[in-house]
Amino acid sequence: MALIPSQILRVAILLSYFSILCNYKAIDMPAHQTYGGSWKFLTFIDLVIQAVFFGVCVLTDLSSLLMKGSASMEQERQLRKLIGLRDWMMAVLAFPVGVHTTVLPFIIIEMRTTYHQYPSRSSGLLAVCTFAVGYVLWMCWVHSITGVWVYPLLEHIGPMARVLFFICLTILVNVYYILGEILNNYIWDSSKSTLESDKVKSD
Repeated sequence: MALIPSQILRVAILLSYFSILCNYKAIDMPAHQTYGGSWKFLTFIDLVIQAVFFGVCVLTDLSSLLMKGSASMEQERQLRKLIGLRDWMMAVLAFPVGVHTTVLPFIIIEMRTTYHQYPSRSSGLLAVCTFAVGYVLWMCWVHSITGVWVYPLLEHIGPMARVLFFICLTILVNVYYILGEILNNYIWDSSKSTLESDKVKSD
């Protein structure tokens, strides 16, 4: 996909997330008014992650266009940092956390239009585990303050079952990370093979 259409697509996705977030905050739900507010729910956290991620994507596109042909060494270094942040967010947050919701099509489109350099497997999984454990601890903290679990299922199972649930949640997010890495490599290895094949034919 050409650069300008993909830029427009990212801007449209970013605006759609802002719209969803505004509507989400406008919903008058009792659970949103208690301790932790909307931040108790992984769905809301995911929406924020997606909005920030696509914001970084749009900023990267704008920076790339503005510096095209006239960038200094320092500007190129800053752009590489921005691209690195974009790729890290895609690998560690946007794809693994977004897989559980309807935002997945947007993520697949982004993965298809832009190559993302994944971190090393060990550092990527460590970051994903940190996020998962952080969210589990946040849920436990909310429960310790309010006496109510964020998700009703947790009210009806015993302590050991909750621990097993939290472990499964962490494992699942790690599986999603690896799936994203495999999918990213598959898409772009296939694209490179097609381009090389077309080049051979033209020669």
